[in-house]
Amino acid sequence: MVDGIFWDNDGVLMETEHLYFQACSEALEREGVALSMDDFLEISMRRGESVLQLARLPKSGESALRDWRDERYLAILANEAQIIPGVVETLQRLHGRVPMAIVTGCRRNHFELMHRGTGLLRFFDFVVAREDYVQAKPHPEPYLTALKRASLPPQRCLAVEDSERGVAAAVAAGLACAAIPGGFNAGGDFAAANWRLERVSQLPELLGLG
Repeated sequence: MVDGIFWDNDGVLMETEHLYFQACSEALEREGVALSMDDFLEISMRRGESVLQLARLPKSGESALRDWRDERYLAILANEAQIIPGVVETLQRLHGRVPMAIVTGCRRNHFELMHRGTGLLRFFDFVVAREDYVQAKPHPEPYLTALKRASLPPQRCLAVEDSERGVAAAVAAGLACAAIPGGFNAGGDFAAANWRLERVSQLPELLGLG
């Protein structure tokens, strides 16, 4: 049993990572750069950096390209973001039995748009979004921010992640971590996670809350 569960969003709750790849790819195409899946996985998914650096633009140009990418991502999310299968049923089983929060790298406007009709937020006590901290995952700051807000010790909390950098952030903050790699992270190194699960529905049994 744990005192709190902190959930990543993209790739854990919501199936959106392929949509982010699409928006980044379309943005780079505007500068004549083809974004490969290998580059996206290494730069964005594993290192948590911006693939827009591949355009080699001056800071002002990259900022404008990022604005275009973010607007395009919003448009795609509005129509195509989907809940990952098994998430609703799992959250229903855990809700009210253990405090839960979301710790995401999403900008708040992206996050709010993708959850506009999901109904998932009723299961969570609060959300830590990208604007709530300075250093992104794999830095531990997102999870340290959540722990402070929840007034919980890390040793009694669990993070649920799908990426190597998310696992690294959680472990560095002192949390146990259950990794559920999706298609974008299936080939990653998750040795730092305490558990590697095949699907989210396994989580209640893992915690003795089945």
